[in-house]
Amino acid sequence: MERNAFVTGADRGLGLALAERLLEKGWRVFAGQYMPDWPALGELAARYGDRLHIVPLDVTDDASVRAAAEAVAAVAEHIDLLINNAGVTSPTLRRTLTEEPDYDEMVRMYDVNAVGALRVVQAFLPLTDRSTMKRLCFVSSEAGSINRCERQGWYGYCMSKAALNMGVSTLFNLLRPEGYTFRVYHPGWMRSYMGGEKATEGDMEPEEAAVPALAYFLRDLAEDDHTSTRHGADRLVMRDWRGREWPW
Repeated sequence: MERNAFVTGADRGLGLALAERLLEKGWRVFAGQYMPDWPALGELAARYGDRLHIVPLDVTDDASVRAAAEAVAAVAEHIDLLINNAGVTSPTLRRTLTEEPDYDEMVRMYDVNAVGALRVVQAFLPLTDRSTMKRLCFVSSEAGSINRCERQGWYGYCMSKAALNMGVSTLFNLLRPEGYTFRVYHPGWMRSYMGGEKATEGDMEPEEAAVPALAYFLRDLAEDDHTSTRHGADRLVMRDWRGREWPW
């Protein structure tokens, strides 16, 4: 049976790298595209043909998310792997309360990083329900760990990732009894585009970070995985690129 994946925020960075690795593994990939002028997905489509479907997607827009799900449903009967990768930071995220916080940017990060994932899962439920895998993946961050927080700023980003984690926990309570399995993941410090431009600092390129990420996302995938409790499928955890569990 052909396996289908949907990846949000696939224009560049980690999302693009995940899409490419899935294609290399023989998956059919539906790539959520926010920036149609960015060329990377088009170049990938030229290499992989109809195994890559580019789907316009703005995770902050209800109509866009619904339209994306409808576009995928017109081609595929099911989605086996749903990767909620879309995320943003802000040039103003480091400001503390003594430095004129940008509340509009905080709300934008919350809408993309937390609420956006819920919009996507809700819209795609009819497709993931028909899968025998039912694997939902969420790219979170150590920034969402309340227990490990050491920052004095970064309010919008940290709060949005903590909210994402809570949203996934609530989804887990609802959907785990229906056979869904979950992956909440901290990918490490990447030289990504989350701030709008390619970061010059970081421990890994997105292409490097995609390797352990996808290994974790695909761990234990099998036709009967929905009945499996291996690797703690009945306990929701957040893990990093080294497999370490992070406190919420």
